[in-house]
Amino acid sequence: MLRTSLTLSALRGVPFEMEKIRAKRARPGLKRQHLTCVESVAKICGAKTEGAEVGSMNLSFSPGQIRGGEYRFEIDTAGSVTLVAQTVIPVLLRADAPSSVTITGGTNVPFAPIWEFFERTYLPQVRAMGASVEASLVRYGFYPAAGGEIRLEIQPIRKSRTYKLNGLGAYRGGKVVGIVANLKRAIAQTEVQIVIESFPELALQREVLSVESVGPGNCCYAQLDYENGSVVISEVGSFEKYRKTVANDVVLQVRKFLETGASVEVHLADQLLTPLYACTKGTGYAGEYVTGPASAHLATNIDVIRRFDGDWQIESQDMKQENRVKYRCGDKTSE
Repeated sequence: MLRTSLTLSALRGVPFEMEKIRAKRARPGLKRQHLTCVESVAKICGAKTEGAEVGSMNLSFSPGQIRGGEYRFEIDTAGSVTLVAQTVIPVLLRADAPSSVTITGGTNVPFAPIWEFFERTYLPQVRAMGASVEASLVRYGFYPAAGGEIRLEIQPIRKSRTYKLNGLGAYRGGKVVGIVANLKRAIAQTEVQIVIESFPELALQREVLSVESVGPGNCCYAQLDYENGSVVISEVGSFEKYRKTVANDVVLQVRKFLETGASVEVHLADQLLTPLYACTKGTGYAGEYVTGPASAHLATNIDVIRRFDGDWQIESQDMKQENRVKYRCGDKTSE
């Protein structure tokens, strides 16, 4: 709710207030990662804020004009750099000039898109909307030591495109990658082997990477490449999570994705909405894609966007195939 509200507030030039932020969590209120999102968008659009501090449960945000330029945003914890990136990219697509953005924090951390998902699944779809966004990984950062860094080059949107992803097309192969930092390679090797053996029909390649990072870390992901895009499904390891559990979680997620037959994986489905809004709002263009049953994140994003702009339609249509839903987005005048 917070990240989408920040993005839509800046794009619409509409202030908002949010109360009882994360009220039901063990540690309620804004965490450092959330605060970085607030501070980042506020800096980009010259917003006035109240309650922008760690632990605050109430926030007032009044945006100004969006400005491109050179920005550096530091989370100072292992908070997700990709979630901050997904918050500011749609805003900077509507800036008055190109932007260079550096974000530090965690690149491959739990409960957030890992760097590889961001680079290989999310960004290619944003570019398919007509956006020009380039990203590079400077170094990995894992929980809890962090130390990761990414860089973005964002051009203001010049020409939107009608966006359709109603089918991934032919399967072109895939791989399973295990990543370790300051840990034994055997951890990643075990994870990769378990995932590959679970899907012999996919003929998956294997890759084990030992990467540099300020602290220890582990991540395993499966990348499935199709004619119309790549799907990255991942799980992040921790001291409390055995390597076999990490691998089996990846297997479960891949199996669920394959069973739905959707063109957009469940996590990507909600993440496409804000860049799609930034690229198509007021242009006459629209977008549509097929995903599985709506997640809570997707339903929440739809509701937040509708609160900011009731003229930007988000319609859903059940497909004949079980568990598949088509979402179509765009202005009322979009064809």
